[in-house]
Amino acid sequence: MLFGITPGTTLVRVTDWNFTVIFGPWRLTTARSNIRSTAVTGPYKTLKTIGPPHLSLADRGLTCATNAQQGLCVQFAEPVPGIEPTGLLRHPGVTVTVADCAGLAAALA
Repeated sequence: MLFGITPGTTLVRVTDWNFTVIFGPWRLTTARSNIRSTAVTGPYKTLKTIGPPHLSLADRGLTCATNAQQGLCVQFAEPVPGIEPTGLLRHPGVTVTVADCAGLAAALA
């Protein structure tokens, strides 16, 4: 239960209007209309998949990963808050390692 990340505290939710990622105590949500594109990515280095969300120093993208095999990178039209509580740091995209990357991509299309 490192960092409060367990199967019960991780979730990706898609509704008619919103896309939400919950990863332990971290939350990211945006309107589905803000999703610009998706791409299946991976594999990843193990260090990128251990612990809390990882922030890319190159582009400020967020990675919420529980495995090193495969994930879905979701790019936003307008960056959204996610890793810190003030909302000052915004992310142009998030990568999530879900069981069905193709299914999530289809749901977001």
